[in-house]
Amino acid sequence: MNLSHSKKQVRPAFTLVELLVVIAIIGILVGLLLPAVQAAREAARQTQCKNNLKQIGLALHMYHDSLGALPPGWIAQHPTTQKPYWLGQPGWGWAARTLPYIEQANVGDNLIDYDRLLLDPFHDVVRTTTIPTYICPSDTGDTIFSLEPGPMPMPNYTTGFTATNVSKTNYVGVFGTIRMTSAGCPMGECIGNGSFVLQRSMRFRDFTDGLSNTFVVGERNSQFSPSTWLGVFAGAAHAPGRIVAVAETPPNSEITPGFTFSSYHPAGTHFLSADGSVKLIAETIRMETYQALCTRGGGEIIGEY
Repeated sequence: MNLSHSKKQVRPAFTLVELLVVIAIIGILVGLLLPAVQAAREAARQTQCKNNLKQIGLALHMYHDSLGALPPGWIAQHPTTQKPYWLGQPGWGWAARTLPYIEQANVGDNLIDYDRLLLDPFHDVVRTTTIPTYICPSDTGDTIFSLEPGPMPMPNYTTGFTATNVSKTNYVGVFGTIRMTSAGCPMGECIGNGSFVLQRSMRFRDFTDGLSNTFVVGERNSQFSPSTWLGVFAGAAHAPGRIVAVAETPPNSEITPGFTFSSYHPAGTHFLSADGSVKLIAETIRMETYQALCTRGGGEIIGEY
């Protein structure tokens, strides 16, 4: 009998040092792989964000083809004079008017009465209705935010606005390059030099700088300033700035970033041009070029950017 074959062969175990080496190698591999995975995910989110804006661009073109002009930035009248007023009522914005053209006609037909106020009980459901096309996938926060009351808009005008939950968006219209307080908004004029302004529907022929050289919609980071697709809520804080923006600082600028343009993307901020194309604009863009792109008829010559 061969005793050597009768004994069980003992398999040597890992030593503690070997185990620690293996764990260290796995940790290094995961550390190398994780940034690549995160970059791939962000690239996918950035592509989806771009597609959202392209869909909005297509919708705006269909709206223009159907009605002969783009939707007004927002429609609002002073409750006493019934004249156009930037903080007036009912306040429905351009994105709400575009719903039928982004396959959300059911929302517009069943949940919205454009003749009633945004705060009318009839609109209790739609105020917190999320429209996926209006959300950047890189914004993973809540799709609802609390809109707080602001200072009284003018003497003898009481809105009775209280904190209200509303659905957010990451895409706002281009009001232009002039602050609303400097564009005659407190006096009722409120005509910016951009694409979406108070009570006025722009036609493509109004974009004399060329459709490809005119931005109509841009991104906004909700951490800087939450925005809504619904419209201007009379009495709310920074009400018009929730649906349109002014290009007074570079995109993603840390200088007065509030109600300008910004994004969650590390590479830049997406903008929709009037021709339907989407461009990613870095914060290093020349300010003169950036502001020229955000006006509808400044006559500037735009080069590379």
